Amino acid sequence: MIITVANQKGGVGKTTTVVNLATALASIDKKVLVIDMDPQYNSSMSIDVYDPKLSIYRVFSNEVKINQAIQKSQIPNLDVISACEDLAAAEYELADDENRNYLLKGYINSLINDYDYIFIDTPPTLGLLTISSLAASDEILIPVQCEFFALEGLSKLIKTIDAVKKNLNSNLKLNGIILTMYDRRNSLSSLIEKEAREYFETNVYKFNVPRNVKLSEAPSHGLPAIIYDLKCSGSQAYIALAKEFLERSMDQIGK
Repeated sequence: MIITVANQKGGVGKTTTVVNLATALASIDKKVLVIDMDPQYNSSMSIDVYDPKLSIYRVFSNEVKINQAIQKSQIPNLDVISACEDLAAAEYELADDENRNYLLKGYINSLINDYDYIFIDTPPTLGLLTISSLAASDEILIPVQCEFFALEGLSKLIKTIDAVKKNLNSNLKLNGIILTMYDRRNSLSSLIEKEAREYFETNVYKFNVPRNVKLSEAPSHGLPAIIYDLKCSGSQAYIALAKEFLERSMDQIGK
């Protein structure tokens, strides 16, 4: 199964969600691949796997084959294809390619049978890198920060997903919405949660990701939070989310 984690707004927890869900699933013997499609390459650094010579950009440039770009992480069952700064130029270099929206899909189709889950981390834009990720995916997972303009941005993203389904990938499904940076002491967080659950109903995950210092510290050590500090509230939230993710994925398979 291929899952894109996306939101056109930065700082909402996309990378944190990708890295920690992938690690949680790998820890229960699921074979997982993370593809970093963000030129800031935060996912790559958060798992301490970064090599610009073996990045997804080099695959797009036909300098390396997709299977050669796969790097083993320090976490058993978790592989990574890293991003690099040059990936930012891909949107311009591929602008005249009629197949640009399906380029990623063409490359990763050969990897589907090698992994239980392929997670794609996307940049905070709705440009070519994100659209091509959605075109290649079975599902989309959306982290949403509990802040004032969050739901407005989410509505716009849902419209983009509908457009992708209509024009590029009719099989794309919404896996769910994860509320991040939740603060129980902040009435705004509670209000955003209430509105999200009323409007998007069961699409919203049961568990929220709390605002947590350890989640912020972990990437500087090149570690997912659930390895950096398993007992912290952020790690425990992602473990609970991983269980719910599996339930939702099984539900989709059954449909």
